[in-house]
Amino acid sequence: MLALLVIVLICWAFAVWGDNVVAGDTLPFDEWMLRALRRENNPALPIGPAWLAEAGRDLTALGGVVVLTLLTIFVAVFLRLRRMYAAMWLLLAATLGGWFSNMLLKNLFERARPTVVPHLSIVSTSSFPSGHSMLSATVFLTLGALLGRFVEHRWLKAYFLLVALMLTFLVGLSRVYMGVHYPTDVLAGWAAGLAWALTCWLVARFLQHRGRVERDDGSPAS
Repeated sequence: MLALLVIVLICWAFAVWGDNVVAGDTLPFDEWMLRALRRENNPALPIGPAWLAEAGRDLTALGGVVVLTLLTIFVAVFLRLRRMYAAMWLLLAATLGGWFSNMLLKNLFERARPTVVPHLSIVSTSSFPSGHSMLSATVFLTLGALLGRFVEHRWLKAYFLLVALMLTFLVGLSRVYMGVHYPTDVLAGWAAGLAWALTCWLVARFLQHRGRVERDDGSPAS
């Protein structure tokens, strides 16, 4: 019930953000934030030391389609080798579902990319919501929950969740730092990704109780 409540609240917040974005109410804040992350005398250069821009490109790559696809494939093969077929298909469905949902939302809002500062990363799709933020939240949180099933101690489960949240946060932050997304794009991506990951988690728990997905204690699926 708590997870359902969180999903409803996230969807409500996403709807509010989307309405404000369409109305242009968030644009002053969005553009101010992008300018604040660039040097005043040269908007093409981000603030901070030179290595920070390179670190931003490395972090943003963690949320890219190639990296997340390879990661999903490697984990799916691992589950296949462990004969956890139902969990494997659930992982693939969660990842593909998150990708299709993001494309649907992008086509629905069709928000243009920021133009107030030069982009430091190549982009080709619309801006809202951030695909890197949404997909990293979907994949990392799903994998964090999945890895938590293989350990008994709660602090290890919390560690996996914390790492997933940290990676998701850094990827989203890097998109703003690269100048390819407004802050509200990233917030919306995080919200949509978290809602989708929670939904997949609820589906997994339901299927576990029905015997369709392997349980946390290692019981096989029927």
